[in-house]
Amino acid sequence: MGAVVEAVASSAGHTFGKPVREGIRLLAGLGVEGDAHLGVTVKHRSRVAVDPTQPNLRQVHLIHAELLEELAAEGFAVGPGELGENVTTRGVDLLGLPRGAVLCLGPDARVEVTGLRNPCAQIEAFAPGLLKRLVRRGRDGAVERLAGVMGVVLEGGAVEPGMAVDVLLPQGPHLALERV
Repeated sequence: MGAVVEAVASSAGHTFGKPVREGIRLLAGLGVEGDAHLGVTVKHRSRVAVDPTQPNLRQVHLIHAELLEELAAEGFAVGPGELGENVTTRGVDLLGLPRGAVLCLGPDARVEVTGLRNPCAQIEAFAPGLLKRLVRRGRDGAVERLAGVMGVVLEGGAVEPGMAVDVLLPQGPHLALERV
């Protein structure tokens, strides 16, 4: 079985989690239709406070279902959408993708990966100990961010659970993901 969309979620409000939906629609250059983070410029409140004119590199948040399963095995009850992601995938090593990789979600939608999600303290209020699990030091001492990836919508379209996910890698050297 190939990589698939396992769940989709969106929220019109700036809520921590997002309700799971039967489907979402991605809009080119904007994000998820009806979601609070839709727009050309940044919509995350902390970033708006710094500079509301900066480009929105966080239009779509994706998490791999395998992470949710790892967290469940460690005692954290976290379902799709509950960490604020719009798309939950299965079978894609999201954290291992290079910057500029394109995720083809179903027949039409295309999302360019811009970087790693930098989880905030709200995660700790959701589940004590979860922030430390999702942001930690690796063996080499570098900070590891494990709460999914962010992207921008290159081509819009409907995205629903069960749709195939294909990955197009960029030409040139592999540029590791950094927080956005």
